[in-house]
Amino acid sequence: MGRATDRRGVLRIDLDAAGDGRGAVRRPDTLAVEEPLEIRVGAAGPGRRRPLAVTMRTPGDDLDLAIGFLLTEGLIRSTDDVHTAQLCAGAETPNTYNVVDVVLAPGVPEPTTDPSRNFYTTSSCGVCGKASIDAVRTRSLFPVSADPLTVPATLLAELPDRMRAAQRGFDRTGGLHAAGLFTPSGELVVLREDVGRHNAVDKVIGWAVRERRLPLAGYLLLVSGRASFELTQKAWMAGLPLLAAVSAPSTLAVELADEAGMTLVGFLRGRTMNVYAGPQRIAVEQPA
Repeated sequence: MGRATDRRGVLRIDLDAAGDGRGAVRRPDTLAVEEPLEIRVGAAGPGRRRPLAVTMRTPGDDLDLAIGFLLTEGLIRSTDDVHTAQLCAGAETPNTYNVVDVVLAPGVPEPTTDPSRNFYTTSSCGVCGKASIDAVRTRSLFPVSADPLTVPATLLAELPDRMRAAQRGFDRTGGLHAAGLFTPSGELVVLREDVGRHNAVDKVIGWAVRERRLPLAGYLLLVSGRASFELTQKAWMAGLPLLAAVSAPSTLAVELADEAGMTLVGFLRGRTMNVYAGPQRIAVEQPA
């Protein structure tokens, strides 16, 4: 099974310590692992499942990643659409288990493998493998505009620290993004880390699919980076009414959040935040 971290030797250069002979020293460093994961999908039977996507990810929670990816791309609707999902050795030697084989339930349409559904995603891009603009947009089965979730701004401001305290992989490497699913009271339900922001979100959503928790009405999702279009779309596909990010959103993310009736919060840092869409869900206490 692939490892999430690896140790490598590095030359550490500290210009401030150069005067006493410690300016350049060799030492071990911990790195976040990045490896390809091939997702194969199809009906039951030998030789029926063909590669659908390859994503660069940090090994771990790979079944959740694959199922979350299929859900957020609109290829499945629930865990009932998946008959089996298992890690396979693939053709590599030694085995790295960088293949997930997904058998669809009877009656679930197999994905079309034309150029518009030819996915290759890097760790920094969740939609750059799409071959047409139409293939980028998917629509959620879950209406979120009427979700009555309300979160005090004071509580929302505490969540980045709560998520950061649970980021063990980031503590070791400094190179992993995180996505955390929270209750309205601020309880961290599940956290996933990955070199790819979109992969971390897919891992959270795939966990929710397998736990039969969809739609994620009344929950909120916090991501460690920026709020991009694809992350907003993934949150909508899971029925999440609120997406918050510690960094900036994009214009398309804001437009999609408005269209879906979601709340989108960016620059969630310390006791400040920008609410770009759905401000009615953020409660701000007025000073007495």
